[in-house]
Amino acid sequence: MGEVESKILLEVRDLVTAFDTDAGQLTAVDGVSFAVRRGRTLGIVGESGCGKSVTAMSIMRLLPQPMGKILKGEVLFDGRNLATVPAEDMRSIRGNRISMIFQEPMTALNPVHRIGKQICEVLTQHNDLSPDDAWQQAVEMLDKVGIPSPEIRATEYPHQLSGGMRQRVVIAIALACGPELVIADEPTTALDVTIQAQILQLINNLQRDLGMSVMLITHDLGVIAETCDEVCVMYAGRVVERAPVKELFANPRHAYTQGLLSSIPRLNGTPKSELQTIDGMVPALSELKPGCRFALRSGREHAPELLVERQTLKEISTDHWVEACPVCTRG
Repeated sequence: MGEVESKILLEVRDLVTAFDTDAGQLTAVDGVSFAVRRGRTLGIVGESGCGKSVTAMSIMRLLPQPMGKILKGEVLFDGRNLATVPAEDMRSIRGNRISMIFQEPMTALNPVHRIGKQICEVLTQHNDLSPDDAWQQAVEMLDKVGIPSPEIRATEYPHQLSGGMRQRVVIAIALACGPELVIADEPTTALDVTIQAQILQLINNLQRDLGMSVMLITHDLGVIAETCDEVCVMYAGRVVERAPVKELFANPRHAYTQGLLSSIPRLNGTPKSELQTIDGMVPALSELKPGCRFALRSGREHAPELLVERQTLKEISTDHWVEACPVCTRG
């Protein structure tokens, strides 16, 4: 195994995830590929409905059943394909070696159980601990994520904590067993700006201290710029661009990536400058075309064949991949 391959902890190859609906089988994730390196942070960015969270739920094998299913592809974690491992083995991996931070802490926590008990459940499921040892570790985790008076907070219920505190509890649960990979699905969406910054800094500090890898899902390119090493831009269930963060911001090649970057508000704009937007919205799953899916919103003329022929990713420079549509990738 080469040096580059040995640094890869998670590799997703040509992942296809679909849902059975009344309108038939609809594909939500269509041929997605990327890798998360050990100790690094990969950002997944795109508008709502692009398939970011479904990709995460596919990796964790938490798709709603029986509707959701992985139709194709591999999810290689430390060389093992999570898409095909038995359910019992996946339960031992989930929460132990791979954990997930969900975007809404109030629904991620059980409202009728005390905070400490919920952390203890994770610890005792994956470790041979006595109740007293598990409780002590739960209190230590609350302290590690910056919750004051952790001994008291451990005895409280979720509704007694603020939104920022609840999100710290969710992070404590995710990190309780020292996972190698943490998937953070928009972990700051429901929080105000100052608390968002604290939570992101907390995740960065814990990553540095524990040496874990992070897969950060967000729609905020500012968060990507501050926290990530590499980034995948998703649109309509596909990765349209993938690159190191500095390269992507300096040299965005796909029209969708360019549109996202142009829509970031600038403080140095003139009083008359207008906020740039991308016209239209992400198409519904039932409306997806096999060819270039950004064609209708790009404002660029596409030949008919580009709408019916799949546009594959191509490497245009070292570690910089972009969907091969010759119209959307020009410039």
